[in-house]
Amino acid sequence: MKADNSPARGMRDLLPADVATRDHVLEAITRTYRDFGYQRIETPALEDINRLQGGQGGENEKLIYQVLKRGLPEEPEPGTQIRDMVDLGLRFDLTVPLTRFYGNNHAQLPTPFRSLQIGPVWRAERPQKGRFRQFYQCDIDMIGEPTVLAEAELIEATTAALAAVGLDDLTVRLSDRRFLTALAADAGLPEQSWDRFFIVLDKLDKIGWDGVRAELDNAGMPSDTTTVVIDKIDSLNDVAGDKLADTLTDTLPGLSSEVIADIATTTASLDRLSAHRSLKWQFDPTLVRGMGYYTGQIFEITHPEMSSSVAGGGRYDKLIGRSLGKDVPACGFSIGFERIVGLLSNEAQRHATAVLADPDIAVADVLAVARDLRSQDRVVEVVRRSGKLGAQLKRLQTAGFETFVTIESDGGTIVVSEERTV
Repeated sequence: MKADNSPARGMRDLLPADVATRDHVLEAITRTYRDFGYQRIETPALEDINRLQGGQGGENEKLIYQVLKRGLPEEPEPGTQIRDMVDLGLRFDLTVPLTRFYGNNHAQLPTPFRSLQIGPVWRAERPQKGRFRQFYQCDIDMIGEPTVLAEAELIEATTAALAAVGLDDLTVRLSDRRFLTALAADAGLPEQSWDRFFIVLDKLDKIGWDGVRAELDNAGMPSDTTTVVIDKIDSLNDVAGDKLADTLTDTLPGLSSEVIADIATTTASLDRLSAHRSLKWQFDPTLVRGMGYYTGQIFEITHPEMSSSVAGGGRYDKLIGRSLGKDVPACGFSIGFERIVGLLSNEAQRHATAVLADPDIAVADVLAVARDLRSQDRVVEVVRRSGKLGAQLKRLQTAGFETFVTIESDGGTIVVSEERTV
């Protein structure tokens, strides 16, 4: 029987052209974030299962790849629960590991600490186009900064990183979990139903208002309450920046002045930023974001060629306290790395030079020519001459080579040709 060498379902092998595009994106993002002072850290792929299932990961906690304890018998005792056989899990995002990292290492870190993480995460998704079980995330977080300086800088740094990749015409969507809480309270919803309300509202883009109404009805929310919520949300759509604070005050009298001032500060920064960069912004009263750990402003970035966001994040002031024993202000932004890569061309852009050597040229001579070319800070590969030159050049062009030189022997003398375009 022929062996099945395909990767695990929902995971992928990546060809050189794919990796070249991914490297380009990673380099551009990393360079930009470092310019803003973010320092790269690394955390393990495996985390304690109790931490991963701590109730702050939303629906993603249902998608954790769980790892069995070492030393289990081949046949567990009857009645043994799976939960009793598991002690670790693959991380489903980079934020939960970051909070443990900070709790363990905060004494050695500056305040505020600007963190940069890039790495794979795993979720047991149902495989489909654009959704993979292993994928990369790229996160920046500012820990220890209590003011909206964090939100404003994270948004500016991330839009700069996306621009460095080559994405423009971006839209920043902004909301606040404290606003959503005030909205639910103003509508008369009991506090125990707020999480359910947020989850349903988060589905608006997929199921529309009719679907939202139906799910809220099924959850027991009175129809007149649903109507009040929708009316208030409608009144906050497409509000100009200079009128947003007053409109929030009029629409939700119970919303604190501190929340309104924070939103106004962030939007003022966005106004200033949009004068220097190709982006728009909007206050989106329906923006929720699925993670349960957000405590303040939340935001997403969209691109016209993507139906879903290309980046998202928000403030999570209570999450680090689970590791440290005391709350620490924190705010983060995650770039949808796989979505961005999908927007870009996979054409190989290696800017490489091929050294085409006849078979009778000594290896030492061939390597010496390639060495001289590399000393000019270039990518150089040695390729033995084979077949017709035109056909070989076509193969080289497909592989991403831009130029080539040939090495031939003329009466025992090594002759290197002029560099030519492939």
